[in-house]
Amino acid sequence: MGYGLGIDLGGTSIKAMAVSSEGNVLAKVNQPFEQEVRFDWAEKIRAIVSRLQSEQKSAAACMGISAPGLAARDDRSIAYMPERLQGLEGLIWSEYLKTPFAIPVLNDAHSALLGEAWIGAARGFQDVILLTLGTGVGGAAMVDGRLLRGHIGRAGHLGHISLDPDGPLDCTGTPGALELAIGNCTIEQRSAGKFKTTHDLIEAHKTGADDATAIWLASVKALAAAICSFVNILDPEAAIIGGGIARAGDLLFKPLREFLDAMEWQPGGQRVKLLPAQLGEFAGAAGAAHNAFAAART
Repeated sequence: MGYGLGIDLGGTSIKAMAVSSEGNVLAKVNQPFEQEVRFDWAEKIRAIVSRLQSEQKSAAACMGISAPGLAARDDRSIAYMPERLQGLEGLIWSEYLKTPFAIPVLNDAHSALLGEAWIGAARGFQDVILLTLGTGVGGAAMVDGRLLRGHIGRAGHLGHISLDPDGPLDCTGTPGALELAIGNCTIEQRSAGKFKTTHDLIEAHKTGADDATAIWLASVKALAAAICSFVNILDPEAAIIGGGIARAGDLLFKPLREFLDAMEWQPGGQRVKLLPAQLGEFAGAAGAAHNAFAAART
């Protein structure tokens, strides 16, 4: 089929890759854009497409886009993305980029799971969830080998599960959400201003600072409780954990496994596998390319 392009539009930068239909990565691009300049992200994407096709010395056979927000039911655009990336809602990418084929569009977390399932940590799993721990908590789920999207595309927003009905509201209006319990967006509030970032918190925890350890372990326990709930609802074989906070490695995974062992329903001794994501910041681009190949085959 030739090669495809996967493009992942983030909040401050664009990740893109040229990749073969077998999953061999031919080229990668990570390009920041000016948030204050209207439509700069779109112009940068057009330039990236031109650059990658020039480097490959041929036009791409297919192309996919990954972006924040809820994808339209026809998969041609992002239908709902308020406040940020003005102009993204309703943008038909095949028209903007003047391609001879349709360009399928996916939510960024959905796309990241597709990427991990194709050439990353979720390969071989039919039932798997993805959690990305960063400023907030992104998520996606695959059930019986199919990406779970739901009625209007809200499925998989795992970071917005409520852990405390009396807690503060997150950006979706959910009280006491998971992302408020572990996301970098609330670290100053959770630490009474002592830590500016979760990285700072983890570094202090490594030195044995009791206050840092208490905050960090409370966050990890909240994550375990959320995963326990996802296991009971979706019954995944594995939970893939990615994002900047997941770079803590054993400082995250060891206590997370211990907390989860005390909570998880384990019929016949079955436990959900906890695995670190493999594709890093390019997971969404990989998933967008995989989605494009799938669309081109239908």
